[in-house]
Amino acid sequence: MYDDILLPFDGTDEAANILHHAGEIAHWADATIHVLYVADTTRDSVTVVEGNTVDALVQGGEEIIEEAEETLRTLGVDYESDIVQGNPAPTIVEYAERYDHDVIVMPTHGRTGISRHLIGSVSEKVVRLSSVPVLTARMQPDEQLTFPYENILIPTDGSASATHAAQHGLSLAAALDATVHVLSVVDDVLLSLDVRAITSSQELEQAATEAVDDLVSEAETYGVTDTVRHVEHGPIISEMLDCIEANDIHVVTMGTTGRRGTDRILLGSVAEKTVRSAPIPVITVRETE
Repeated sequence: MYDDILLPFDGTDEAANILHHAGEIAHWADATIHVLYVADTTRDSVTVVEGNTVDALVQGGEEIIEEAEETLRTLGVDYESDIVQGNPAPTIVEYAERYDHDVIVMPTHGRTGISRHLIGSVSEKVVRLSSVPVLTARMQPDEQLTFPYENILIPTDGSASATHAAQHGLSLAAALDATVHVLSVVDDVLLSLDVRAITSSQELEQAATEAVDDLVSEAETYGVTDTVRHVEHGPIISEMLDCIEANDIHVVTMGTTGRRGTDRILLGSVAEKTVRSAPIPVITVRETE
């Protein structure tokens, strides 16, 4: 399922930890990890050493890449590495698309303080922009990454974006022989802002149930028969986090969207809030136009 994994790497502890997780996935999938360091040209990185102009970020990137390569050699994972210059988020997205990578793996946070927020924003921008699936993890000290994934959560609202993302999650579940938990949340406040919303509470419940049933039926076409249905009422993010904790979920696979307007804002915010708050990896998949 994954042949080529792109791992943007900045040398932080969070990046080093997710490198090990990516290594586990690569071992399972017999994949190659492509380690990418982006020298941020939006920062003032040019200096002069002994009369020669040197980009200090590129030079530092070479040392950081060597650290990643050493770890991957220890893990016995096939790898390649590259250093490029550019604005990090769009550069990562363009690189993944240009070289046809199957998934981008990166932490949502880097160093503490200001840098942490900057690196976190890079991850969220990649999630918004990328047509390639993105696996992100918060890498908090009290959180553990588990692989192989035994329980996969796929949220759905029945939309095209959710259905497209579910296909990725179902393929992953089939390859891992994992249990799929299908969740649809009835959030009256959020749905009332959607022009497609059904006003009746009973109809909202029915729509959520049908979305779950449709996805469970879709799972069977992938050979995934171990499924659990969840239809809940309440704030979407809270219900998702409760479902993760109650069911020992190891990864969430969910949609974002490339469309503009209200749909993009609402669905995008759910995906981004999940990326920020979920204590496990989140794979976001954008529906391309």
